[in-house]
Amino acid sequence: MTPSSIPAGRLDSADALAAHLDALVNLDPRLAPVLKSAAPFEIRLQPGGFAGLSKVICGQQVSVASARAIWARFAALDGALDPAGYLELSEETVRASGFSLSKFKTVRVVAEAVLSGQLDFDRLETLSPEAAVAELTTLKGIGPWTAELYLMFCSGHPDIFPAGDLALQKAVQHGLGLDAQPSIKELIDIAAVWSPYRHAAALLFWGHYASLKRREGVPL
Repeated sequence: MTPSSIPAGRLDSADALAAHLDALVNLDPRLAPVLKSAAPFEIRLQPGGFAGLSKVICGQQVSVASARAIWARFAALDGALDPAGYLELSEETVRASGFSLSKFKTVRVVAEAVLSGQLDFDRLETLSPEAAVAELTTLKGIGPWTAELYLMFCSGHPDIFPAGDLALQKAVQHGLGLDAQPSIKELIDIAAVWSPYRHAAALLFWGHYASLKRREGVPL
């Protein structure tokens, strides 16, 4: 079996990542030097459901270190990781952990959707990535980046590439020697050749970004 013919199963182990990276380089040899120069990176799956999506929301538009500190304070709040328990928390309590007003409201929307049955995380796992992203983004405050990172880091979906991520845009420009930073649409087109291993490609380029900046590149 050649690397490019390896089935793109759930990306949930070091062995799976190694296989997907081999397949990526087979599909696009331009990635070989990127892989060689990238800072070390690994699979970072975390529990899904309400807590998992809340953690992704927590990480929006903040540094990795800040997100970890905020999440630690938030997760310590009594009831914070349960939809019903979260709705019992006051805005003041949640925002004291470091959540912005918009994040406080977004997590409330998610909690209400779970309790009403509008959002079923088990059913979400049965959908195509496009359908799952579309369903998640119907919730106010959930954009494509948040939905895509949930599918990557909570579901282990192998074929997700968050083209709206600024670090990925910069890393792909540098790694592929592009004249300009690609737009979201351009990056979607560039990443299409890496299907069905786009999750691994995103990890690779986050690792490349980290090597450029000498800091942690993966956003969760």
